[in-house]
Amino acid sequence: MGFRDLIPWSKNQELVPTRETFDPFITFHREMNRLFDDVFSGFGALGRSGSPLMEGRFGWPKIELSETDKALTVSAELPGLTEKDVQVEIAHGVLRLRGEKKAERTDNGKYFSERFYGSFERQIPLDGVLEEKAEASFRDGVLTITLPKSEEARSDVKRIPISKQ
Repeated sequence: MGFRDLIPWSKNQELVPTRETFDPFITFHREMNRLFDDVFSGFGALGRSGSPLMEGRFGWPKIELSETDKALTVSAELPGLTEKDVQVEIAHGVLRLRGEKKAERTDNGKYFSERFYGSFERQIPLDGVLEEKAEASFRDGVLTITLPKSEEARSDVKRIPISKQ
């Protein structure tokens, strides 16, 4: 199909107005489709071509970072997983969370699912923590990692005065 086939032309080569071009609902529908196509075009094929659905997609698992004077805490939501499904590693100043969520359904029949399955990995850069004293716990689908700060990191905090102009 050529470009000219997409545009309704008259014998005089002028656009012929149709109800479809003036219908606000159809115009809205087209614009929303275009918007979603533009937004998600950079994320690649979601689940097509055999790629794992969660691998590097939308920052899964979702994490929460909190910091006190003495420690940095990382929490990750991992619903449906156990501590056996997740690996936590620290190397060269990077905290790495990785694992796999396996499909519960094994038959090859057609079915519909909005759940995500596949491998995942998150890397979180760390600075000024005592890697050897890190502790991790897993409860109710939430992984919590506590990383104590080093003395050097606690003493390196400098307060910057703000002047009024």
